[in-house]
Amino acid sequence: MSSHSNLRAVVEGTGCFLPQRVVTNFDLEKTLDTSDEWIRTRTGIQERRIAAKDECASVLGARAARFALEQAGRKPGEIDLVIVATSTPDILFPATACFVQREIGAQKAAAFDISAVCSGFVFALSTAEQFIKSGRYQRVLVIGSEVNSRIVDWKDRSTCILFGDGAGAVVVSRVESREPVGVLSSHIYSDGTLSDLITVPGGIGRTSISHEAIDAGNYFIKMEGNATFKVAVKRMTEVALQALETNGLTPADVDLVVPHQANQRIINAVAERLAIAPDKIFMNIHKYGNTSAASIPIALHEAREAGRIRKGSVVLLMVVGAGLTWGATVIRW
Repeated sequence: MSSHSNLRAVVEGTGCFLPQRVVTNFDLEKTLDTSDEWIRTRTGIQERRIAAKDECASVLGARAARFALEQAGRKPGEIDLVIVATSTPDILFPATACFVQREIGAQKAAAFDISAVCSGFVFALSTAEQFIKSGRYQRVLVIGSEVNSRIVDWKDRSTCILFGDGAGAVVVSRVESREPVGVLSSHIYSDGTLSDLITVPGGIGRTSISHEAIDAGNYFIKMEGNATFKVAVKRMTEVALQALETNGLTPADVDLVVPHQANQRIINAVAERLAIAPDKIFMNIHKYGNTSAASIPIALHEAREAGRIRKGSVVLLMVVGAGLTWGATVIRW
């Protein structure tokens, strides 16, 4: 039997799916006291995708999963575990992952959701890494899928301009190698004392759903923008440096950074603190806005398709999200 120390978690395939409907900043000008220039200069966002009425997190996630499976050359029956990172699940329960499992036909797989909001994909990838490196599972499908348009107040210009819908997926598989390849390490953290920075305060278990809470907008995203910006830059910088140091790497060794696409100013500020050149930062926020847990896997897939990631590339993922949650992953392709 091989030593678990030689087991690696390698990304075999990536995929993504974006809804067809595009809402531009100019579209938002028609209903909000805002402008294309105001949104672009503060966020970097030009447009975002919005799910159709019949598109929910499981539908988007299943479509992204199929693309990832195809790219990996794998069949659904080869998947041992399906993890869906989402903060916009289809329903309260069962888990959205169970609906994805059913839709793609991965009947041999266990399936569950992870709720870490924007950090969800990195948390899910870290979970997959542990299952694979322990020898428990051979192949894990990790999905980030969101329909944020269902939980934003389209009258609140401070939040609705930021978010979009979409899904991304990766197939992570076990290989034996003495060389450090695949997911080198993941680092995830939380700080519940900062839970009020980004929240959907409407209760389900804490309080009953009520007309009063709905009318008050408690089931829409609320965010403290300035405070979130400061802590996001600090935490992402810290965890990125920790992840690199753990693997004997420096920012100069990184071939590509795939950050959470929350805000262009946040990404630029972190890149500056890490002394990483702009041409090593992958950004697609201008096209999709903040797709929460889906943003990193969507960007990862697009980076691969664009030839930005090749065999041997060192890729750094970094994220911060509600909770507060944050994390980083280093992958050697």
